[in-house]
Amino acid sequence: MHERERHDVILATVQDGPVATVQRLVELTDSSEATIRRDIAALYLQKKLRRVRGGAVALTPTPFHVMTGSPFTDRMAINVKQKQAIAKRAVELCADDEPIIINGGTTTFQMVPFLRDRRLHVFTNSFPIAELLLKQSQNTVIMPGGTIYREINIILSPFDNDVSRNFSARRMFMGAQGISRLGLMETDALLIQAEQKLLSQADELVVLVDSTKFAVRSSLIVCRLEQISTVITDNGINDDARTMLLDAGVRLITVETDDIHLLNQHQEHPDGR
Repeated sequence: MHERERHDVILATVQDGPVATVQRLVELTDSSEATIRRDIAALYLQKKLRRVRGGAVALTPTPFHVMTGSPFTDRMAINVKQKQAIAKRAVELCADDEPIIINGGTTTFQMVPFLRDRRLHVFTNSFPIAELLLKQSQNTVIMPGGTIYREINIILSPFDNDVSRNFSARRMFMGAQGISRLGLMETDALLIQAEQKLLSQADELVVLVDSTKFAVRSSLIVCRLEQISTVITDNGINDDARTMLLDAGVRLITVETDDIHLLNQHQEHPDGR
């Protein structure tokens, strides 16, 4: 990760408070401890943070973390046809009685209709996913504790010892802000922290992204390409992106969207819109 990208990660993390530890920043940036200490020193000299023993804190910490990115309901209406086709193929990978993790997101949300007649053990941090699975299926649903972030409809916990550490999954299904040769990308440090915690609880990571996500970039990396087992996307993926995934040893599944009919679901917008 380049210096500018590391600095962005550090500054975003210190705002989450109370302390961004050196060890935590090492994990987020995949850098050495010496590199992180130099970065903290440089940002301190630029008066962008305060150094403390073992890490750094923000100059003016915010009392509440506000998620970056577009609201969940706004993103629900984007590329719906592609997301439904991708989600349908993702559910086909699952066997009944299997434990899985479904991370919150608008593409993973589209898995819900295809899970109606299934019986799996589903761990999710998404309120809309959990609510509809409880109402419309016989799947077992487990949720973590933590803070509710209304703008993305997700529960996130800053603590390492929450219930997610006691759940072992065959696969984790998640979306992303973008994907590049550097790996899977998101826009918020707290969201990345939660996703990385869940990643360690699953045997395989399955990423659900429509083909437009290969053109999106962010400064924050969730994981490297080599940590991804499978990517499911639509047939709009270009040759460069296809080669990038295959060279990294990622299994690529593409779905056709021409014959996918939009599901007439009232749950397309969990708030009733």
